[in-house]
Amino acid sequence: MDEMPGASSAPLDRRAELSEFLRTRRAKLKPEDVGLPDFGRHRRVPGLRREELAQLAGVSVAYYTRLEQGNGRNVSAEVLDSIARALRLTDAEHAHLTHLAKPKQLKKKPAARTQQVRGALCQLLDSLDGLPAYISGRRCDILAWNRMAAAVFGDFGELPPQDRNWARLVFLKPEYRDLYLDWDQKASDVVSYLRMDAGCHPDDSRLSALVGELSVKSEEFRRLWARHDVKEKNHGVKHLRHPLVGEVFLSYESFNLPDDCEQYLVTFHAEPDSPSADALRLLASWGTDATRAGSSARQA
Repeated sequence: MDEMPGASSAPLDRRAELSEFLRTRRAKLKPEDVGLPDFGRHRRVPGLRREELAQLAGVSVAYYTRLEQGNGRNVSAEVLDSIARALRLTDAEHAHLTHLAKPKQLKKKPAARTQQVRGALCQLLDSLDGLPAYISGRRCDILAWNRMAAAVFGDFGELPPQDRNWARLVFLKPEYRDLYLDWDQKASDVVSYLRMDAGCHPDDSRLSALVGELSVKSEEFRRLWARHDVKEKNHGVKHLRHPLVGEVFLSYESFNLPDDCEQYLVTFHAEPDSPSADALRLLASWGTDATRAGSSARQA
């Protein structure tokens, strides 16, 4: 991945990430959310005070303060669980907190390892006739896709390998702002996925370079990155405006692959007998007229 001026590939500062994550989660909670009195205008900080959070978690203020300052070296899993409960963290946020505070407990495969998609999975993509599907990996890279995915989301095969990445496409390619009628949600999701990756691999220089480049080029990315939100890939509905078939609603499901926990198979389908289902059938019938991606699944 080429770096651009002003984009840093230095490892992310795990202590700073831990500090900012805890601070932003604490700021999101209001006293009334956790049964504490709210003194209104007399409060000088947004959300809960450190001493209030410490009380809820059952730890000393000094202990919690050290943790929020990025010193998670000796924190126990039990204390992290208590803080996660006090902060009302989601499962994804709880995992992210653990990644940041105790990275050795959740050691994953080296970030520098090139992700490869098994041949059988490429065959599976091809067999999903009429259904868009792709495999995404670390850093929101698009690793493999079928013809229908290219017909719906654009021909990834025509892009340089480094541009086959959802963060680059969403924030740097205007046509994807037109494609996603729920672009704000898509952008937020992508940044949340990158944050999860950053917690697992703070030393990933390629991820750091990507974040640095997007921070330089996109004010919207900078704003979302500063929120420190995290999210696991899951399921939902995407509302698209396709240049050939118009508006479509596609439900998606994300499946974590068992032999590489950082790869996801993402499939899309339309409600039976709906205008969106008709649109997918139309794209499938057009074949190479809808995309020049070819019929076989490709790898990035």
